[in-house]
Amino acid sequence: MSRTLLLNATFEPLCIVSWRRAVVLVLKDKAEIVARNGAEFHAERMAVPCPSVIRLTHFVRVPYRSRVPLSRRAVFARDDHRCQYCNRPAENLDHVIPRSRGGEHSWENVVAACRPCNSRKENRYLHETDLRLRRRPVAPQPGWVVTSGAPIDPTWAEYLSLPTGDVQETRVG
Repeated sequence: MSRTLLLNATFEPLCIVSWRRAVVLVLKDKAEIVARNGAEFHAERMAVPCPSVIRLTHFVRVPYRSRVPLSRRAVFARDDHRCQYCNRPAENLDHVIPRSRGGEHSWENVVAACRPCNSRKENRYLHETDLRLRRRPVAPQPGWVVTSGAPIDPTWAEYLSLPTGDVQETRVG
């Protein structure tokens, strides 16, 4: 894996960064390695262990957000990359109440959808079609981290409050 979990000085998860960014933070003494994956980066005169978890040396104040920001990646993670109408792999976003008919661009109105279902629904209300939502769309809780759909590194589980058996999840928090 080419990703590293970045923790605040208080061991709270902040985000996921690339290995390159993690190594730069460690070399600049802005972070320390908490867990390694066994690999190493080699330069002419030094070798740096490849971190899987790093912790910032100074506390970074993160502004409190009462709502998780809405993004395409986050909607797909929330909906497990599955169409919320037919459960096939999703490729599009769909507004349950179409924006052309007054629907908002909000967590409660946006779902992942496959192309055929999205085309079939068009700009109609659900009751005007034969489609049914598999589950009602809701906003995730604050503290939710999107990990881009790739499996979670097992060394991250204790910092993300996950049991070690759940390391294949794509959303945590």
